[in-house]
Amino acid sequence: MRSYVLPLVAAICLASCTLDIPTESSAPSQPSASAGPQVSSSRARANFDAVIARMEPVAERMCRQRTNGVNCNFQIVVDDRPQPPNAFQTLDPDKRPIIGFTASLIADARNQDELAFIFGHEAAHHIEQHIPQSQQSALEGAVAATILAQILGASQANTELAQRAGATVNSRRFSKEFELEADSLGTIIADAAGFNPVRGAEYFNRIPDPGDRFLGTHPPNADRIRVVQETAARL
Repeated sequence: MRSYVLPLVAAICLASCTLDIPTESSAPSQPSASAGPQVSSSRARANFDAVIARMEPVAERMCRQRTNGVNCNFQIVVDDRPQPPNAFQTLDPDKRPIIGFTASLIADARNQDELAFIFGHEAAHHIEQHIPQSQQSALEGAVAATILAQILGASQANTELAQRAGATVNSRRFSKEFELEADSLGTIIADAAGFNPVRGAEYFNRIPDPGDRFLGTHPPNADRIRVVQETAARL
């Protein structure tokens, strides 16, 4: 049964455990007065290139310091397909960490501090090993749901539905906690690279607030800003 659920668990986690800017909204976002106006496309790209040049070596150094036997050679990719602003962290088949930005996010960032904080947040997900942890939680949920469905005499189709539901629900048990952990470590990484993570976290003032939904994937924006401010105050 374990080998039966593994492909499903991998698919669920790699598809849904890596997105970090929510699209759902329970309250309208408020513009940040100090973030500044939207920049030109050439300035946005220059900001991005400057941030990557400074952030990547710092993130890789911290990854090596905080992990053991983990690939810390980050690959940075830009997805230029038309889609909402977003960023993500995932792994390639060789377990090399990938940090991705949509072109729309790069264009939407008002300054280098926002891009640096987002980069740090995504790098922190890898350093904290959130994908393997989510995969393990999903596996446990899928196995438990499968056993329960079989005890109840569910059909093959219903067993597969229960398995998927169990994997999804259990993989989200710690998703909010993971986001706050990544915000905290991302603050440290951005600060170490010479950026202002508190100013960078003002990006949360311009994106939808997911609120505090049961089994939601993201904590409220106010909680995330608070974690950044508290972490920065300790540096």
